[in-house]
Amino acid sequence: MDKIKKTWEKDGYVLRPAKKEDAWSYYRHNFNPLDSEVARLTGSKTFFTCDEVVQFFQSVVDDENRYDFLIIDPDGNIIGESVINEIDWELRSANFRIGIFHSDVRGKGIGSWVIRMTCGFAFEHLHLHRLELNVFSFNPRAEKAYLKAGFKREGVLRDAVKDGDFYADNILMAILEDEWRELQNRSNT
Repeated sequence: MDKIKKTWEKDGYVLRPAKKEDAWSYYRHNFNPLDSEVARLTGSKTFFTCDEVVQFFQSVVDDENRYDFLIIDPDGNIIGESVINEIDWELRSANFRIGIFHSDVRGKGIGSWVIRMTCGFAFEHLHLHRLELNVFSFNPRAEKAYLKAGFKREGVLRDAVKDGDFYADNILMAILEDEWRELQNRSNT
């Protein structure tokens, strides 16, 4: 099965499929080192070796059960990613995640745009029925962006993660294809 290739552009930013040859740049611009706030908000470790990142990146590019998109800034640098993974083709369901790796780019609407484009791709091109994600309660800006994009809270795993010395909730959110289409119909009228 050939993967669908789709690219979007807005205000000089590009969202496009990841390619194997992006691996080194992906590491160099984002994981050398990984922004501590990104690690905190995503529950990731803070240090990755170049080999870890490059090998993982190259192994997922051709995986038929996921789509990895890169967010490119107007200068051509990789500044983030948007991923549809854990695709269950029978259930037409998948997991979604987004990461913007640089604090100076956050809060400019790029994340909201990427969420909309990725959801559109999931429902219009992959014909998924459900797209779900997890967000931590100490990341209210991300939760707000997901709600704005049409995701709904489905459940809360109370005190399921730690933020430093404190417990926090892991919030499950999802959007269904009919909810996505209704949002599109409303925005087109």
